[in-house]
Amino acid sequence: MIRRKKEREATEINAGSMADIAFLLLIFFLVTTTIVSDSALPFTLPEKTDQPPVDVKINDKNIFKVIVNSSDKLLVEDDIMELAQIREEAIKFLENKGRDKDLSDSPKDAIVSYRADRGTSYEMFINVLDELKAAYHVVRAKELGISLDAYLALDKEDKADKKLLDKAKEAYPMQLSIAEPSKF
Repeated sequence: MIRRKKEREATEINAGSMADIAFLLLIFFLVTTTIVSDSALPFTLPEKTDQPPVDVKINDKNIFKVIVNSSDKLLVEDDIMELAQIREEAIKFLENKGRDKDLSDSPKDAIVSYRADRGTSYEMFINVLDELKAAYHVVRAKELGISLDAYLALDKEDKADKKLLDKAKEAYPMQLSIAEPSKF
């Protein structure tokens, strides 16, 4: 009889420490999990101002227009172009210094205007932007009389290198305008 009574009684599990264990597991996973943050393009936006924008007249020949459509096709200066050709065309435009009447008057007047449609792939947008920036790096390196690799290796923290970088930036200021995307 005693045996049957013990078999019928269900043993209870002490759940008092379950909350502590769950809390410790939660803390463990929160501490050990890495949170992926979105990386963004390093652009500095202009400061907000209450003044209306100033309407500036820019000679059309001083603007190098690059447009990418939603099919990732390039239109550079009203000509269809491949990605590999953009850098050389931009270099010609920036280095013109008034020699060709259809290109920029001087590097300080030269503006590179880049616009992409909303359907443009992110990869294409970045590739074109990289090529345009690379054109500036090439002309700046030529201005300093050093190779592109040597220019890219210059350290902004070193005083001598910073002086060279400032000289190159003064000769060829990076005036890269990224226009608002079109809807098509």
